[in-house]
Amino acid sequence: MDQAEQESERLTRFTERYTSGEVPWDDVLPPPEVQELVSTLPPGRALDLGCGYGRTAIYLAQHGWQVEGIDFVPQAIEEANRRAAAQGVAGQIQFHVASVADLGFLNGRYDLAIDIGCMHSLSLELQTAYRDELLRLLQPAAAYLLFARLQHPDEEPSDGHRGIDESELKRLFTPFKLQKSEIGVTEGADYKWQSGWFWYVR
Repeated sequence: MDQAEQESERLTRFTERYTSGEVPWDDVLPPPEVQELVSTLPPGRALDLGCGYGRTAIYLAQHGWQVEGIDFVPQAIEEANRRAAAQGVAGQIQFHVASVADLGFLNGRYDLAIDIGCMHSLSLELQTAYRDELLRLLQPAAAYLLFARLQHPDEEPSDGHRGIDESELKRLFTPFKLQKSEIGVTEGADYKWQSGWFWYVR
């Protein structure tokens, strides 16, 4: 399967999930790791990468941030706009239907980027493009918080969905400074996989 076919399959898979309402990450608040980080930073400009329904973008806006939210599923962005308006923060957020690996329409410099479970599902080529976009867009000393599904290179995922090898992830982001990481397990009613949080500085 070439890259175009992979991306088409990925879009189809996520579109079906949003259409069916099978969205286990649809919580009102972002994870505690996000809330804790936000509490330590002065408001600025932020990127919410793979924003889904916009929970992180909305939380950031409620804490004084100007936010760009990116997702490639139109249904997700439509609902994110609705929710931002309902929370009274639509004026602080711009949502975009786009690939997180192709952000040429964005300019300026950002103080924070957050990705909760998006980057790991990209092909290696798109992961590299994604990393390069972050290098272009983030201010020196900007914070980058990443949550990713982890997978050993020789491991076959039981559900057919790929993760990223931890050593490959760290190699990919060598231009950034890794402050800390926390490795654990993410599980739900019908899934269980290794995952990690990674706190980087540009």
